[in-house]
Amino acid sequence: MTDPDETVVSGLADGDDPSLPADPEAVRDALREWYETDHREFPWRRTTDPYEILVSEVMSQQTQLDRVVPAWEDFLERWPTAADLAAADQSDVVAFWSDHSLGYNNRATYLHEAATQVETEYGGAFPDSPDELRELMGVGPYTANAVASFAFNNGDAVVDTNVKRVLHRAFDVPDDDDAFERVASHVMPAGESRIWNNAIMELGGVACGKKPRCDEAGCPWREWCHAYQTGDFTAPDVPTQPSFEGSRRQFRGRIVRLLGEHDEMDLDALGHRIRVDYTPDGEHGREWLRGLLSDLADDGLVRIEERDDQITARLR
Repeated sequence: MTDPDETVVSGLADGDDPSLPADPEAVRDALREWYETDHREFPWRRTTDPYEILVSEVMSQQTQLDRVVPAWEDFLERWPTAADLAAADQSDVVAFWSDHSLGYNNRATYLHEAATQVETEYGGAFPDSPDELRELMGVGPYTANAVASFAFNNGDAVVDTNVKRVLHRAFDVPDDDDAFERVASHVMPAGESRIWNNAIMELGGVACGKKPRCDEAGCPWREWCHAYQTGDFTAPDVPTQPSFEGSRRQFRGRIVRLLGEHDEMDLDALGHRIRVDYTPDGEHGREWLRGLLSDLADDGLVRIEERDDQITARLR
């Protein structure tokens, strides 16, 4: 019978085989010991509640973790269970999201709808596999796998930007999504997705960032690491985020915050409140503002009403 590890390695052969270590169990033991000895403390790492983990995963999308912690704690204090969130007014959830500067507000609506699905379609019990979790509103492959891993220890190997950087440097994995998936699956020990995915993401976040800290962070993979041995610490490019200041995202957030404070606002009153250079017929005038409101309406966040030649907006 062929060893399953050997089967995975042979599946990588296309002339670009990564330099996988001969003893994968030693690699696994080293990372697990490093993580268990010392790692960053985040409150969602101390729970296996799938609702609490889903909230943390959605909040963490493109938001710094030190900002997520107080928002996550406040959110769970207000809506401690999926049932509480499902029963909440969606506009309150969106207003919370905007007040805590958690990024795109449609994530709040998706989270609210996912909680509603759990209550109405799953009898209040979260599904526990990545495929089933993907049926929840707004839950993509990465988030589904993370919840399955951290809540149920039932996930596949997580492959995010940090993990790709680690695998590329450590094992010379080519910059190819299929190769990353196969190697990540090969090195993860069976049945240990909870600790393993936390550990390898921690390695990428603490020791193997864009600027590596191999010795300072005591990287456990130095003896096997291709980059450490060659001094070549290049890694796959990471797309830069567009500037938030002056972006449509910034003005969309301002609109949601203002509408959260008022029952409704007419177009010009809203325009003057969100930017000082608003002029009804100018470059940043009614047409520009209608475009922002249309985007928010498409996301299910805002309702636009026209009556008596007046245009008003309100949160849904």
